[in-house]
Amino acid sequence: MTRAMGAAMRRIHVGNALSAFGLGFTVPYLYVYVAQVRGLGAMTAGLVLAVFAVAALIVLPFAGRAIVRRGPRPVLLAALVTAAVGALSLGLAGRPTAVLLSAAALGAGQAVMQPALATMIVDCSTADTRSRAFAMQFFLQNLGLGVGGLIGGHLVDATRVDSFTLLFSIEAAMFLVLVGVMASVRMPRAPRIEGAPAASAKGSWKQLLGNRAMVQLSVLGFVLFFACYGQFESGLSAYGVEAAGISTSALGTALAANTLMIVVAQFAVLKFVERRRRSRVIAGVGLIWAVAWVAAGYAGLGHGSREMATAAFVSTYALFGLGEAMLSPTVAPLVADLAPSGMAGQYNSVFALVKQLALAVGPAVGGPMGASLPAPYVVTFLVFSLGITFLAVRLGRQLTAVQDQPWLGRSRVVARGGASAEPVTAEA
Repeated sequence: MTRAMGAAMRRIHVGNALSAFGLGFTVPYLYVYVAQVRGLGAMTAGLVLAVFAVAALIVLPFAGRAIVRRGPRPVLLAALVTAAVGALSLGLAGRPTAVLLSAAALGAGQAVMQPALATMIVDCSTADTRSRAFAMQFFLQNLGLGVGGLIGGHLVDATRVDSFTLLFSIEAAMFLVLVGVMASVRMPRAPRIEGAPAASAKGSWKQLLGNRAMVQLSVLGFVLFFACYGQFESGLSAYGVEAAGISTSALGTALAANTLMIVVAQFAVLKFVERRRRSRVIAGVGLIWAVAWVAAGYAGLGHGSREMATAAFVSTYALFGLGEAMLSPTVAPLVADLAPSGMAGQYNSVFALVKQLALAVGPAVGGPMGASLPAPYVVTFLVFSLGITFLAVRLGRQLTAVQDQPWLGRSRVVARGGASAEPVTAEA
């Protein structure tokens, strides 16, 4: 990595941390703000949360193409400005329509930030440094979320509208500061498609869908996010409270254990996974999460003491955190290495879209099951975790040796999408 790439990467990591800080700063308090502080009711508050997901699903397919055509930095700057406008408007909005439109702008901006930042990491890293760069990204994202939520919680007062207006105004100002930081990033020259005809958008999707390894990774990614991230704040918490009798304070401890595991284990785990096959690492995560679901089953379905149930439930979240730490330097670099030259933005956006779909479906399925069908809930997601292992082993058969074991090659980005991928052409 050159000195210029290193300087750019430091600014990109600042961007990752601040964007995560903004998410943790306001999102946990959106429901209270809309339903209680603004007095718009539970239905409007629920619609606001749904709008976040829908806005992401709408903009992400276009974001990938924009990143390929214009580069990740201009797209990121546009997303930051959109998010800043959305945040400021949300803090001032008092009517349902204004709240929903503001939430759509904020959700769309925040959704586009992630694939744009991920593509910037790809452009500013090499095959040797990419895993560590994405591990650092994940570490800073979790740190930013935790610190943002902590500070935001001390600023808000449910009896004062102006405290929330201040909260959203600070978030908007932070996004504008981040515009200045990211505008100063000097990106290395990366191959990207300039002036491609409009019809080539269909060609790029056809090429992506023809990439068997990427399709399999997308299916695997959906199961990963559905079985873990999609359950954190819905199904698993409902299961813990209803079936396991976990107190709200213990639930907070479990969430803290998850974050602590990631922060403590991230770089120790990185040394472990760097020289191992990516497909085997992902398969190992499936087994670790299967153990996590067994622990959750003991917490809610066993006959031990309340203390043992709480300890088992907290360990479930900690084991999830260990798996997340293993995935962060594995999955995102693999998406980049599957992308043909100049197409990393589109591949990152597609994978982000898969994540958003899983995060939308996961709570809808897991929430009701966790609360009312505890035994089927645990068994279902235990099977999903074992499915991760199966899908990862199957994916390994589609990867080239360098894609599965990146230390074998020295190329910056593997330009083939799988063992049987077609040679890369200028058309996308």
